[in-house]
Amino acid sequence: MSVDRLPTYSVAELNTAIGSLLERGFAPRFLLEATVSRPQLKKGHLWLTLTDGAASISGVVWASKLAQLSYKPEDGDGVTVVGKLNFWAARASLTVQALDIRPSLSTVLRDFERVRQLLEEQGVIDPSRQRRLPSQPSTIAVLTSVPSSALADMLRTAAERWPLTQLIVVPIPVQGAVASKILSTLKGLAERSVDLGIQALVLARGGGSREDLAVFDDEALCRVLARYPVPVVTGLGHEDDLTVADLVADHRAATPTAAIVALLPDRDAARQGLVQRQSRLRDALLGRILRERQRLQDRAFVLQQQSPLERIRRHRQELAQKQLLLQALSPERWLKRGLALVSNASGDAIPDLQSVKIGDQLSIRMSDGTLDARVDQIQRSSPKTTS
Repeated sequence: MSVDRLPTYSVAELNTAIGSLLERGFAPRFLLEATVSRPQLKKGHLWLTLTDGAASISGVVWASKLAQLSYKPEDGDGVTVVGKLNFWAARASLTVQALDIRPSLSTVLRDFERVRQLLEEQGVIDPSRQRRLPSQPSTIAVLTSVPSSALADMLRTAAERWPLTQLIVVPIPVQGAVASKILSTLKGLAERSVDLGIQALVLARGGGSREDLAVFDDEALCRVLARYPVPVVTGLGHEDDLTVADLVADHRAATPTAAIVALLPDRDAARQGLVQRQSRLRDALLGRILRERQRLQDRAFVLQQQSPLERIRRHRQELAQKQLLLQALSPERWLKRGLALVSNASGDAIPDLQSVKIGDQLSIRMSDGTLDARVDQIQRSSPKTTS
């Protein structure tokens, strides 16, 4: 190529051409993963260096945009930048203009570990401080974004499991640097918890990345949750997500719906339990009735045996038996059979001949009267002999 055919530029023209090329060939918006180095404010603008360790580029957040950011990066923070390229043709300077800056996962996890370690050392995070959840709460407060699919799931689950519980839904922002707003809502609700009859608090957020949950690692927010006047249940993000708020809560649920399940009993299971208790009570009552009936019957028998009428009846029976015995042993019975009762003049019975002598006056009693006799002769029987 000859020198005459090469394009010729002035410095301004060259820089302008480069700027035009960048505008046509590069995306108007892009995401940049980087680490912040040496951030500094100049005339209200935030200037910083964005690096990945192998290369670096200048970045800037204009004052108008800086006031809108919820997160202000510090030196060493990993960030995700939504940016566009700024090329100043006057000095061929290339800078990333940041439209939004969010902490990267590494920064979020670093802050999580810092707050967790601090609260553990101070005893704020302590499993022994966790309170028992109410078994059948009449009123619970639910802090979450409104409207949201997480809230819809919680309301549906609460209606299915235990419709007797009232849910007080308190809207809160859950995206960005909103810790101060959540904190203010928590404090206001705590002051009214007794008047509202609140027995438990649910802090919930559905889905999102771990970076989106960084607000629940806020130290001041977690301290308020740790000393809240009612038990706190968290249902933040997904099952694998863990925040400092989960660690200070009285119960950590994997999801917002699981938080409702942890607080509310299952009415079907409760109904079955009532049926079983009713059956046991009925069996116990019938058993007691039978035992009391038998006891009353035993006491009635004892009383019957001790009653005057029964005693008279027994005495009459005993007298009748004695009368029969007396009749069986009565002399009258033997007299009627032809035997006689012999007695002397004194009325004493004569059992044998040894008791009388010749000339004694005797009285002989028979069944129909008495004979008077005198002993003229005594004849003794000959003794019996055995062969």
